Amino acid sequence: MVSFFEKHQSQKEAINALPLYPNEQIMWDESVVPSINYSGEGCLALPKLNLQFLTLHDYLLRNFNLFRLESTYEIREDIQEAIPHLLSYINNEGETAFRGWSRMAVPIREFKITEVKQPNIGEVKPASVTAAITYSISSYKSQIRSEWDALKEHDVLFLLSISPSFKPLSAEEEAKASVPQKLGLQYVRGCEIIEIRDEEGTLMNDFSGRTKREEWKPPKGELRTVTVALDAAQYHMDVTDIAEKGAEDVYGTFNVLMRRKPKENNFKAILESIRDLMNEYCIVPDWLHKIFLGYGHPSAAQWINMPDLLETVDFKDTFLNAGHLKESFSHYQVCFVDSDGRETLDPRPPFRIKLPRSLKSDTHAPSENGRSDTGVNDAKMVDACVEKEKLIVEAYIPPDPGPYPQDQPKQNSVRFTPTQIGAIISGIQPGLTMVVGPPGTGKTDTAVQILNVLYHNCPSQRTLIITHSNQALNDLFEKIMERDVPARYLLRLGQGEQELATDLDFSRQGRVNAMLVRRLELLSEVERFARSLQLPEDVGYTCETAGYFWLLHVYSRWEQFIAACAGNEDKPAFVQDHFPFKEFFSNTPQAVFTGQSFEKDMRAAKGCFRHLKTMFQELEECRAFELLKSTADRANYLMTKQAKIVAMTCTHAALKRKDFLQLGFKYDNLLMEESAQILEIETFIPMLLQRQEDGYARLKRCILIGDHHQLPPVVKNMAFQKYSHMDQSLFTRFVRLGIPYIELNAQGRARPSIAELYNWRYRDLGDLPSVKEEAIFYRANAGFSYDYQLVDVPDYHGRGESAPSPWFYQNEGEAEYVVSVYIYMRLLGYPANKISILTTYNGQKLLIRDVINRRCLPYDFIGPPSKVTTVDKFQGQQNDFILLSLVRTRFVGHLRDVRRLVVAMSRARLGLYVFCRRSLFEQCYELQPTFQRLLQRPDHLALNLNEGTSFTERHVDDIGHPYLVSGVEEMANIVFGRIDQLQQARAMYQYMAYSEQLMGTSEEQNNEQDSTSPNQAMEVDTSVAENGGINNDVHESNGQEAKEDGEDHANGQDGVLPSEDQPNTENETQVSTNDENTVT
Repeated sequence: MVSFFEKHQSQKEAINALPLYPNEQIMWDESVVPSINYSGEGCLALPKLNLQFLTLHDYLLRNFNLFRLESTYEIREDIQEAIPHLLSYINNEGETAFRGWSRMAVPIREFKITEVKQPNIGEVKPASVTAAITYSISSYKSQIRSEWDALKEHDVLFLLSISPSFKPLSAEEEAKASVPQKLGLQYVRGCEIIEIRDEEGTLMNDFSGRTKREEWKPPKGELRTVTVALDAAQYHMDVTDIAEKGAEDVYGTFNVLMRRKPKENNFKAILESIRDLMNEYCIVPDWLHKIFLGYGHPSAAQWINMPDLLETVDFKDTFLNAGHLKESFSHYQVCFVDSDGRETLDPRPPFRIKLPRSLKSDTHAPSENGRSDTGVNDAKMVDACVEKEKLIVEAYIPPDPGPYPQDQPKQNSVRFTPTQIGAIISGIQPGLTMVVGPPGTGKTDTAVQILNVLYHNCPSQRTLIITHSNQALNDLFEKIMERDVPARYLLRLGQGEQELATDLDFSRQGRVNAMLVRRLELLSEVERFARSLQLPEDVGYTCETAGYFWLLHVYSRWEQFIAACAGNEDKPAFVQDHFPFKEFFSNTPQAVFTGQSFEKDMRAAKGCFRHLKTMFQELEECRAFELLKSTADRANYLMTKQAKIVAMTCTHAALKRKDFLQLGFKYDNLLMEESAQILEIETFIPMLLQRQEDGYARLKRCILIGDHHQLPPVVKNMAFQKYSHMDQSLFTRFVRLGIPYIELNAQGRARPSIAELYNWRYRDLGDLPSVKEEAIFYRANAGFSYDYQLVDVPDYHGRGESAPSPWFYQNEGEAEYVVSVYIYMRLLGYPANKISILTTYNGQKLLIRDVINRRCLPYDFIGPPSKVTTVDKFQGQQNDFILLSLVRTRFVGHLRDVRRLVVAMSRARLGLYVFCRRSLFEQCYELQPTFQRLLQRPDHLALNLNEGTSFTERHVDDIGHPYLVSGVEEMANIVFGRIDQLQQARAMYQYMAYSEQLMGTSEEQNNEQDSTSPNQAMEVDTSVAENGGINNDVHESNGQEAKEDGEDHANGQDGVLPSEDQPNTENETQVSTNDENTVT
């Protein structure tokens, strides 16, 4: 009776009292975190993510629980991998000791709790619990030391208590024992780094400003002391158990400190963000609320049903010419008018279009299958049976931007398809826009043009860009820079900014520095301007004085000039004679005024004034950086006030949400790339990075771009993936709900023949004219009979696939074959940076890298390829030539997922060569459309051995004189034979060069008999022949030395091994950047 009427703990209270770090109890509870390979049968006590949710709280609660359990599973796997390497045992003193070492775990020297603060009012758990941990990195090599020394504030670590059994477990006991019993694992607790110090007590990796950059010093000694914040809720539970149940003191038993890979260790911040959202009153925009929960009409959030539409849109440089515009609106009768409304016969961009009602009513009507059957997909703006409606297009003359080259706006050169134009129209209008972009269809170009048009039509609005990967974000950002968006309005947040292939720094610090530099440049221009007007130069002392100068001396003179021009339109030279700022613009590349036409000169004068206005506007924007003195304040001002386009990854958005709210970050539009690869909750969090004002959601546009036919978000636990549908992205859920989307329908990446391997998965995916017309696409691949081919690889040394450890699949035959083909391509002269080797398993990736280190690095003219990685990691990237290893010979494995097949087949532009076991994959029903086409060609590699360079005039349909390679061994023999021939030719070339040199100096040798003897000359020739290099100064080490060097430096620049003083780099990074470095 009492329990029935007592007050029960609410869900919110339970979540707030829950520790965010997993402990050993939940970690190995099979009912909560199942480790079995879930087959889809049976029922599990887990929440599900399906199509609909009751409320936002219900949505957040399910995601919180699933995300917490998924991160627990990943941490458990990391612990099971790291602990066995330590080889723990009980020493003679009865204490735990370690014989081995682990990259990710280190024994603790000392652990002590330094501070426990009193609970906050109304709470029972301490406000905070702080501890200090001391450990040594003396047993590690320099690379692993640097990884431990890279730990910084807010990184998450795990404290482990290891106590192995005194006697080894028998076989029977080990079979019955749980994983913690096998590992000797007693307790697991998480903590977050506050600060880290070296042996001398110097602060390391401090980004809070306590340590100035110029005072930074490398860490000293081998001991490190890290101050951490423990989980207060977990600490309270542990202390309560000690007091009430007499449990062991957990915090006196820790003897191992474990770290995780930084990219996989962001779970705590994301869980905190979800928990904060559950404690707040979340406001999703009214137009999105019902659709987000899975209710309402699917097209309710489309722009046709939204208020405050943009009636007239200035498309700027979207259309290259009038013909391009007519193609994009082919079912309209396009009428071009000038700025006065009169019809024009010679229209030129830019164009303003007043969108008619028929376009608005027909563009996004959803069909029965939930897709859009309208003009945005099919370029049919109205029903064909209706007479074409007029579309009024204003072809206006843009104002003169200014007399200097830097004033000229950057122009778009992409000829957008009608479907892309439809996506752009939808994206710049309020509401929800979904764009499905098959491989190579220009998703990024479309997104960038949406941003460009949106910036010019709504200059006061701010846009947030979110992507899944740094690679996609950098691609997007580099293309934005090529549009007419000022660099001062762009900001890139996160750690991937340094990968941008640009000279400009778009990080917060980089933008602040750029603004300060720009301020000095502009103030010097103001001083020059003052001199030209014969005024004191001190007006250029600060931005404030420059502002007064603008009002008192510049704008007033311009007003007087405009008033004077009012009655003198009939005088052609009037503008030239009376323009007040002629002396300032005397340094323009060309004369500003002609003196022959009043109208032309007046337009040029307005361009000059526009240049001045922009200059003083920039100075006004720089004024805040004069007033704010600290770097942090300037950076925060830049992010919250100055930047119009802010870009970051979804992970960074989740990590920094609390900081964004504190700073008052605001934005109006959200554009999300790769949205089909982002977890549902990581898509939702970026929608709520700002505080709502007066119960009103500021978000006006949500643009989701992705491809649900490619790989989904990564969820490692099969039960959470299959049963709970955690790998379903928000983008995929919206597609399943029947929300209309725009599917781009023309690819410009691959040869049409290669595109046929995957375009069956899409509706009406065609080819852009460029892939049919450009020479690079219709020329054959030199040395190969076919542009794509399946190569059957039989057992190598009596063995096919192998698995040294579970899920770690390798296939030595395929690895050797793939590397042999790569060497063959390099010997023909194919640039290394144009070749990527992909595989479907991590084990095969590592094996291929080992083979490359053994067979390629000893030769300076071969070197490593651009990338050796997995298909999953290569999603979103491309290369000219792809060598693909499918590994499996017993079971098809996870390639049975058609989405992974689509990614694998769509990475190549010019050549795709698939190495696999034919008898296995041709029987797989799911893969039939692709493999039937692959098997129309021979399953033995067909080479054209008579082609000796990487260039051929042979047409792609001409197979030449194919030579069918019988197998791995024959391919290796072909390659070794060519290497021998090349080395002999190089040695002979070197010998002849030295012979000519000796003959040319014969007269000097006769005069100076004692300087060079025949024996010395013979020694020179012998050393040259042994070296085998074209240039003795370039490569003086023999093959064995190169091999030893290559083991330490896996990457070179197009076959040139790095020097010893270069830092180690990962194999997955792009290492060959010079297309011209080919072997002839």
